[in-house]
Amino acid sequence: MQDQNALTLGIDHLGLTVSDLELTRRFFVDCLGWKVVGENPAYPAVFVADGHSRLTLWQSDKSDGYAAFDRRKNVGLHHVALKVADLATLDALYARVSQWPGVVVEFAPERVGSGPRIHCMVREPSGLRLEFVYTPTA
Repeated sequence: MQDQNALTLGIDHLGLTVSDLELTRRFFVDCLGWKVVGENPAYPAVFVADGHSRLTLWQSDKSDGYAAFDRRKNVGLHHVALKVADLATLDALYARVSQWPGVVVEFAPERVGSGPRIHCMVREPSGLRLEFVYTPTA
C-alpha cells in the first residue's frame, strides 16, 4: 500500500520516554515476548522489537519530578496501537496483560465502533497507553 507520492517508507522505530525503564523493559520482554535488540546505559535507553516493530524506550529525567502524560492536554503521542493475529490471541494477550503488575486497564476487548475491528486499551507500568487491535480479514 505504498503511496507513490510519499517520500517516506513508514516508521523505522518509535521513541518513547518512560518513567521506569526497567519496569517498561520487563513489560515488553517478559509480558509481551519482545526481544531487547540494543541498549545504551549512558543515555539510558533500551531498544525492543517484536519482529515487526521497534521501540526505543528512554528513561525520563526524574531529578525534578516529572509530569504524567495527559492525552487531553499534551501534544504528542496519544497511544501506540499494536496488531495481533486473531481474536484468540487478543483475548489471551488481554488476560495476561490485565494481570501484569502495574498495568491499568482502560477497557477490555470490544468492537471499534460498529466493527469489525476489535481492540482493548491499557497503560503499561510506566503509564504508556497501548492499544491491542485485531482486524478480521474477510
